[in-house]
Amino acid sequence: MSVTPLPDTLPPVSREAAGVWPSGIGELVAYGVERPGLIPLWVGEGDRSTPAFICEAAQRALRDGATFYTRMLGIPPLREALAEYVTRLYGDPVGPERFFVTVGGMHAFHTAIRIAAEPGDEIVLPTPTWSNFFGAVAMQGARPVPVPMQFGARDGWSLDIARIAAAITPRTRAIVLNTPANPTGWVATRADLAAVLEIARRHDLWIVADEIYGRFCFDPAHDATGRAPSIRDVWQPEDRDRVLFVQTFSKNWAMTGWRVGWLEGPASIGRIVDGLVLYGTSGVATFLQHAAITAIREGEPLIAEQVAQARAGRAIVCDALSALPGVELPAPPGAFYAFPRVPSEPEDIRLAKRIVDEANVGLAPGSAFGPGGEGFLRLCFARSAADLTEAMRRMVPVLDGGANL
Repeated sequence: MSVTPLPDTLPPVSREAAGVWPSGIGELVAYGVERPGLIPLWVGEGDRSTPAFICEAAQRALRDGATFYTRMLGIPPLREALAEYVTRLYGDPVGPERFFVTVGGMHAFHTAIRIAAEPGDEIVLPTPTWSNFFGAVAMQGARPVPVPMQFGARDGWSLDIARIAAAITPRTRAIVLNTPANPTGWVATRADLAAVLEIARRHDLWIVADEIYGRFCFDPAHDATGRAPSIRDVWQPEDRDRVLFVQTFSKNWAMTGWRVGWLEGPASIGRIVDGLVLYGTSGVATFLQHAAITAIREGEPLIAEQVAQARAGRAIVCDALSALPGVELPAPPGAFYAFPRVPSEPEDIRLAKRIVDEANVGLAPGSAFGPGGEGFLRLCFARSAADLTEAMRRMVPVLDGGANL
């Protein structure tokens, strides 16, 4: 993961601020965003606007006067709705005192890292992973420790438990576990989850569990549950005090621009989270929280539609790209990203720019996601079938040396 040198004209800034990782995705967006007709598949959101029933709930709340300062941990009705949702989805009874409303998933993750680590501590990150994780760790003055996953052209991605265990040092404070994963689409098995949990127990570590794509799982074995495996499936009662769950309304409910998420953890950290929110954001706008209640209580049909669209998009992309002899693309079992590799084109940033130039399609370079992502490209398939079909029609000749689709 390359770091852009700081300009000589930069005024005095803190070491933590200067050390924040730049976004490799942003470089490609800046390169191609102004091009007419470009199909943007480089960021992690679909093309569906937030449905009217959620927007109308926000409007009602505004009309009813929900415009005042709010509680730092979230309004009680939303925390209760979150507890009901998690209990229903995972069969794991939990109370509202474990839920803390945040300004999106990024704020939830940043809060988790501030709870887990001090400056100079280490956070283990299986990679490739979401680039924002690196920045959040750096902003805390901690050190991200990337642990590359294993990749097979036929079998896809897998977690290297031995590497994770070997990465633990006396300075390690947490392991970040993102499953289903951005950008790879990897989904942890119960054995993976149990092994990571055992390492955390042995070394008294936090686990920061990012399960925001948990509803986007394409393995038929999980169709009955409507979700991917979770660390909740393997933990013991004593483990509840060592796991911090990062979540967001962005993906399931098509609310990326609303910036509403939540952190779940032991009720005993509520006082700490209250202070971190107070001196950070002072809470999430009350009328947005009322809309979030409506989303979570009435939004199951929407989630089903979102997952169905992603499943169809996955088929369009994988059928087109995996058929090319020069492309390696095992079908991702979860999330809504394809992460293909073109071995003959190892410089992923150059290849992504070439695809912008020759196909007018925007993809994210794999090197933006840390060690192990070099040479790959990330493509978001949570899009309409028409857009994805057209994107494949344009891209295939570029990746296949001029062949027609």
